[in-house]
Amino acid sequence: MALHRLPYRLRHTVTHVRSLHTSGCGQQQEAVSVESQSEPFSVFRTHETDPACHSEKHIGQHYTLPSAHIHTLFPHGLPRRYQEQVKTFNEATVMVRQPALEVISYLKKTDYSKPAVRYLFYGLKGSGKTLSLCHAVHFCYTQGWLVLHIPDAHIWVKNCKELLPSSFNASRFDQPLQATEWLRNFRTTNGGFLSKIKIKQRYVWTKREFTEEGSLLGELVNQGITRVKSSSDVVGAVMKELRQQSGQPGSDFRLAVAVDSVNALWGRSTIKKENKSAVDPEELTLVYNLRKLMRSDFIGGAVITAASHTGSLYTSKSNYLPQQLLGEKGFDSMDPFIPVSVPYYSEKEFDSCYLYYMDRHWLQHPQSRTEEGKKELIFLSNRCPSVFERICGYL
Repeated sequence: MALHRLPYRLRHTVTHVRSLHTSGCGQQQEAVSVESQSEPFSVFRTHETDPACHSEKHIGQHYTLPSAHIHTLFPHGLPRRYQEQVKTFNEATVMVRQPALEVISYLKKTDYSKPAVRYLFYGLKGSGKTLSLCHAVHFCYTQGWLVLHIPDAHIWVKNCKELLPSSFNASRFDQPLQATEWLRNFRTTNGGFLSKIKIKQRYVWTKREFTEEGSLLGELVNQGITRVKSSSDVVGAVMKELRQQSGQPGSDFRLAVAVDSVNALWGRSTIKKENKSAVDPEELTLVYNLRKLMRSDFIGGAVITAASHTGSLYTSKSNYLPQQLLGEKGFDSMDPFIPVSVPYYSEKEFDSCYLYYMDRHWLQHPQSRTEEGKKELIFLSNRCPSVFERICGYL
């Protein structure tokens, strides 16, 4: 049933009768009791919470992220306005859209004995690139991957509270506060792996402090958290260990490298040196090490990224194509990659989001709940997801 054909005065739920419950995305079917045969569902919502089971039939529907996954997988990785929406609606939902499904389908079919494939979400501002990236990352997490998530690379080249000369390389600068925060969140997301993976190299931090070869990865992470001065170098060591061990004999993990605003790695920085000159992103220890992961010279994993205008300082607001945002240097560094376009809402997706906002009582103005009001919202937002969300915030 097409969403736009639904009468708006009807209650936005219909009754669906099912006789079988599918477990494991159709791999196993088992009968259910007569009492559960009739189950109400919403045309804008799906009860399928496993990203691996999402398909084209779910496009336009919202699925609910388990609260445990939000706190573990995205301790710092969700947009600010989306976090506010989660608090308001008392639930976290993500719309199933074609761009995320496309990347998930590639991840399912990839030969992980070959070098990691790079994916790049791109599109106009506010089209939903970050949530498409989060949907793909959620898939990796539910499949048991180790997730190395950089929710906003632009923050690393923005004004930072503390910038120190690197103790390892005099030509680079450390950002201990950002590094420590990232290590804490990395530990939260990948706690199960930290007690299994052993490092392959000895690391010396000071004359008295070092991490021996064969130590657990968790000990290396804790070193950066408890010794803030060495945190930037610890981040580099963690990335190096994962890059070298991923896909190797004896390693029991797949590595998902997810970076939002990846174009910031090759853009311009707003961080100033003592002489007031701008710091080049390559001079930052965190950026320098993250760029190595973008080379995609490891196996047993994938690199999933998104380009945003936020990460491209001093560029035209109309730019949104990969080559425009990455620049020549960034494009050459990322190439080859698979570009995935994230468009504005389709008619079906807009209707789904509109019905979801009505269900959550987010649209309070009487006029907004009419057919004419809906047409006006389409005109004002041009079906741009972020603009539509902001407009509805006043209604």
